[in-house]
Amino acid sequence: MKPFLPILLLSACTILQAQPSATPAAQRMQSYQQRKALEAASIVNGVEFRSIGPTVHSGRIVDVDVREDDPSHFYAAFASGGLWKTTNNGISFEPLFDKEAVMTIGDVAVNWKNNTIWLGTGENNSSRSSYAGNGMYKSTDGGKTWQHIGLEESHHISRIILHPTDPNTAWVAVLGHLYSPNKERGVYKTSDGGKTWKLVLFANENAGAADLVIDPQNPNVLYAATWHRERRAWNFVESGTGTGLYKSTDGGNKWTLLSTAIAGFPTGEGAGRIGLSLSRAGGKTVLYAAIDNYNRRPAEMPEVPDALTNKQLRSMSKDEFLALKKYQIKEYLSNNRFPADLTVEKVTEMIKSDKAKPLSLVEFTEDANSLLFENEVIGLEVYRSDDEGKSWKRTHKDYLDQVYSSYGYYFGQVRVAPNDANKVYVYGVPILRSDDGGKTFRSIDDDNVHSDHHALWVNGRRPGHLILGNDGGINISYDDGENWVHCNTPAVGQFYYIAVDMATPYNVYGGLQDNGVWMGPSTYTAGSSWYSRGQYPYKAIGGGDGMQVAIDTRDNATVYSGSQFGSYSRQNTRTGERKFITPRHKFGDRPLRWNWQAPIHLSVHNQDILYMASNKLHRSFNKGDNFDEISGDLTQGGKKGDVPFGTLSCIHESPLRFGLLYTGSDDGLVHISRDGGVSWKNITSGLPKDLWVVRIQASKYVEGRVYVALNGYRYDDFAPYVYMSDNYGDTWTAIGKDLPMEPLNVVKEDPVNQDLLYVGSDHGLYISLDRGKSFQLMNNGLPATPVHDVVIHPREREIVVGTHGRSMYIGQGKEMQQLKADVLASTIKAFEPEAVRWSPRWGAVFAVWADTGKAETKLPVYVNTAGKVKISIKSDDVVVKTYEVAAKKGLNYLRYDLSMDPAKATDIEAKLNKTRKDDERPIKLKAAKDGKMYLPRGEYKVLMSKDGKDSEVKLSVK
Repeated sequence: MKPFLPILLLSACTILQAQPSATPAAQRMQSYQQRKALEAASIVNGVEFRSIGPTVHSGRIVDVDVREDDPSHFYAAFASGGLWKTTNNGISFEPLFDKEAVMTIGDVAVNWKNNTIWLGTGENNSSRSSYAGNGMYKSTDGGKTWQHIGLEESHHISRIILHPTDPNTAWVAVLGHLYSPNKERGVYKTSDGGKTWKLVLFANENAGAADLVIDPQNPNVLYAATWHRERRAWNFVESGTGTGLYKSTDGGNKWTLLSTAIAGFPTGEGAGRIGLSLSRAGGKTVLYAAIDNYNRRPAEMPEVPDALTNKQLRSMSKDEFLALKKYQIKEYLSNNRFPADLTVEKVTEMIKSDKAKPLSLVEFTEDANSLLFENEVIGLEVYRSDDEGKSWKRTHKDYLDQVYSSYGYYFGQVRVAPNDANKVYVYGVPILRSDDGGKTFRSIDDDNVHSDHHALWVNGRRPGHLILGNDGGINISYDDGENWVHCNTPAVGQFYYIAVDMATPYNVYGGLQDNGVWMGPSTYTAGSSWYSRGQYPYKAIGGGDGMQVAIDTRDNATVYSGSQFGSYSRQNTRTGERKFITPRHKFGDRPLRWNWQAPIHLSVHNQDILYMASNKLHRSFNKGDNFDEISGDLTQGGKKGDVPFGTLSCIHESPLRFGLLYTGSDDGLVHISRDGGVSWKNITSGLPKDLWVVRIQASKYVEGRVYVALNGYRYDDFAPYVYMSDNYGDTWTAIGKDLPMEPLNVVKEDPVNQDLLYVGSDHGLYISLDRGKSFQLMNNGLPATPVHDVVIHPREREIVVGTHGRSMYIGQGKEMQQLKADVLASTIKAFEPEAVRWSPRWGAVFAVWADTGKAETKLPVYVNTAGKVKISIKSDDVVVKTYEVAAKKGLNYLRYDLSMDPAKATDIEAKLNKTRKDDERPIKLKAAKDGKMYLPRGEYKVLMSKDGKDSEVKLSVK
């Protein structure tokens, strides 16, 4: 669920200020080729990543498309996790859209007759992490291959409508850019299968098409909804005069405005997002429209007649306040969660002595970056038309509370049952069903149904059969929402931040959009056995939208984590003890401004010391029990709007020196303190202006070295910004100049190799072996999903990757850490493989229906040119196996099945029996059931040879 945010309606001219420019679509398309070039040239892509989940919470769905004659076959589109298909009613899913230029999806439409998929990229919601797509894709082979078919400047596509009989005709509702105006938005039509497109409906450069429906019995009749929206980092205009309802009777070539004042439908500045649904049950056209009405509700009288309100306090004089009854002040302080030590007597004395004003009470309760309105927006309304859109009537008498609140931009859809024009579904935080044409509604949420709903398919052939998509994935019901099953096998979590502890095996922690904070073992492999065990390997340790995490590795149990806007706590994961720790401002001060992902940092010098950042930096010497402000405002001061802005977005303390601190802000400032926060210096000069500072990394090798990554996503600027300084930020050098046009989310320095850097972008993981001069792509097992965080485990030397769309991955990092100049110049360099545990199951055949027991290890080796590598396995001087295998240039992990030449068995037996005692049975080697003879326990040498050069390492079979 999203938090309520106070709303300020601003005109377009209020928020259109000088800003970085949007990246042209042509550059983004060319950049995809650059990404593929970095993949082709990569010498580290032998490192294979494995998914470590979790899957239990699934992730944000934006659309489903279901096969009408067999609903066990359907496609599920995830906001940033790609397209997945199931052919077994959601028991399992297969990903189909992992390697294209983007993975974010707005809508999918399938022609099941000819196995053709039309996919519109760019999430159809307008949230903080609603990534921009690059147009339309089409697959004519069920998702095996894809063709980009245009509309690359669309960014966000909300709906695709396919002609019921003409496979070459389709209509697309384009929302357009999220953070900048553009003309390429509205309704587009193609008549040649996507080769060409025509813009057939355009409202204005800030109003795109939010929804589109077709009359199934007359494909010349279409209805469209446009939506006026303007999002900036500091403000979101969610309604306007560009919002409207339109109708076409000639296949979308010409359109007529339906939403006029005389028609009875909301119009004007308060008209927000509209969703549409159409029924032809009984041969009659019935239209439903759900609108996010941003007009204000009439101010209500307080339930308690003499209750003190903010509205009264804003204009109240000192004398009027002192004349108030004590219980009025006490109730106000209690209702607004003032600190317990701020008593009625203390407040009264402060106002009496002019140390505070009545307005100070209001300012204490308000978000410092928002203007608070006492009355709420109207929110969700449902309208019905029985005359093909000529006139509209609201279906319900009362407000539909707690469905949208102030964030209809995240929802905005309605569905009517194809076989019953009076059965209507609307959904936002809950999902509601009406059986009387929208007069009354009731919730059909259940215990295993996540909140925040975005997609719904209603079966027209079997009443009550629903497939629902929400922030927790897919739910299916066969009794109209009375009971649900949760289909949660894909790993599609949207992580913001991850961390690791030092347990054995170590645990991984992370905060997710929509799904709280979780912890689980790094050894996790996906499976369904937990259904019978009753215990999932991961466990939830925090709610809300999960944000940053820090672990005290002295006990691996003290964990700091939180949710949106700086709501953090300290907990003991063994005992369950928890304490809220977020610092608060003092009475008389303006409220602190907290970032959506407010940063925390646990000092490596003393893990009792915790840093938290609002618009100021706070430090605790006692694990968060108490905080001191150790800075003033380290931002540009915020901007007027309804989104918290002017906040600190990242913190880092030098691993080499306590009190050498860096901060970065969402409005582009970087500061340094070299004396523990006593004094601060702005070191932004030389960096691009006004960009979001997403990560600062102080080096563990050189005290003055620091890396910074900046992100222009909130200006639709997709350039990669990453910089390095060797003099405490006095001067900056741009690095990563060969990175593609992909916004960056993280930069990390390797803890073993100072020249090895990791960068996570909105489309993948890149590494540099030369401290940022050049980069390479790592995507062996990693889909092209946003990478938001990277952690290198200091003991296991594994690369843990947190993605915003496909949960978490782990890859081996220790060989890559050794790729320094001398190794890179070598013809061949072998690395010691992991020790192998011998098993009697190797090669065993347990039954005719069972798989053969598999034996395998991977032999890591670097070669500076591609070609054949000769591998010899030796026991002392006896060569027990020799074979050749092809190797690519760079780092390879060559498979070895642990078998040996049977002709060498006698020599190995003699060696092993030489050390056997008289009372021990002599060892006799024999072939396994699969006919192979495998290595017995012992120490072996692996000799690798290429182009006349050799490299030898040890292999242990334990």
